[in-house]
Amino acid sequence: MKAGDTVGALQGIRVLDLTSVVMGPFATQQLGDLGADVIFVEPLEGSTTRRMGPGSHHQLSGIALNLLRNKRSLALDLKAPGGREAVGRVLATCDVFVTNLRPEPLRRLQLSYPHAAAIRQNIIYCQAQGFRTGSERADDPAYDDIIQAECGLADAARRVGGRPTLAPTILADKVCGMAIVQCVLAALVHRERTGAGQRVEVPMLDVMQAFTLVEHGADAVARPNIGQAGYSRVLAKERGPQQTLDGWINILPYSRAAYEAMFRAGGREDLASDPRIQSGVAAIGRNANFLYSQLRPIIATRTTADWLAYCKAHDIPVGTVARLEEVVGTMPIEHHPEAGAYRSVPSPVVYDRTPAGLRRPAPLVGQHTREILQEAGYTESDMERLDAAGTIQLAERKVSAAPAS
Repeated sequence: MKAGDTVGALQGIRVLDLTSVVMGPFATQQLGDLGADVIFVEPLEGSTTRRMGPGSHHQLSGIALNLLRNKRSLALDLKAPGGREAVGRVLATCDVFVTNLRPEPLRRLQLSYPHAAAIRQNIIYCQAQGFRTGSERADDPAYDDIIQAECGLADAARRVGGRPTLAPTILADKVCGMAIVQCVLAALVHRERTGAGQRVEVPMLDVMQAFTLVEHGADAVARPNIGQAGYSRVLAKERGPQQTLDGWINILPYSRAAYEAMFRAGGREDLASDPRIQSGVAAIGRNANFLYSQLRPIIATRTTADWLAYCKAHDIPVGTVARLEEVVGTMPIEHHPEAGAYRSVPSPVVYDRTPAGLRRPAPLVGQHTREILQEAGYTESDMERLDAAGTIQLAERKVSAAPAS
């Protein structure tokens, strides 16, 4: 699907995006995919998102090519009075403001919710940060690693591997990014019904605690608690991909019938009739570690292809173990006017009437400063004065993002 081919459900909604790194840009990327006009505010030297790893263009890392798509770049110095004024005037044209700045910088920049609501009364103001506003830690810095440790995920990994471990993906950033989208969409529905805007907050720690405890609250949720926290099947040390005769596979028998079929395939009639699978799903979960351990030597006797066919015939959930490069290779190739060909990670959700998709490629630093400020009422002389003072970045003055580290 080529840039410009889609009109999403959020067409006509304008989003002011004052975010950086991954969590916020991931959220606003999704809003842009859905059709919103996302105005990405970044410093004159370019956002840190642009420099997260190497890329075929010095301003566009591989990560940035996808995270910054469907956005327009407004480059300015927020610490300068003229920069703050410009953001305020652009904010007056927007429906949604998304930021992951902490409370104190927002107050200092006169971009807290009271300031924003004074400019645009019905603004939907989404504030995302590590810790809840009003708490002792509200202004503490927080990144994905910190939140994974504090929400219980690292401890869940300890119960499996013997020491606290972080997931090999920036899980908290991405889950919280999706929570931001949910909050913005809900607030837009409320405003559509009532005309009223509101402030919504996405504290990363709270979001990830709720996410983790869906299953890991387990027996500790009841009062008085009837056991420990932690969902036994997921914490089974033997859970995970299994080695076959010629590679790796992931077979997940989840029912009595599936276990019976797997154990009979390995000639283990004794296990096919074992009470640990005959007593139902709860018993299977409690005894997952034992059952998984018994499957491993059986799975090792056949090839991956043999097991894929067998599991399909017996309706047993199964998957291959894909390498990251293989997954990347399934993504479509798009062409960026400056960076060239790249793999685009498309919107994963299918809409029959309002398809999400790529409407504009990731911008260069300040590429749209002129047109955005014109839309906010700035004259050419106004912009030239701010440009000469080093307050804004017009497209004509090329700025090189710092090289990737």
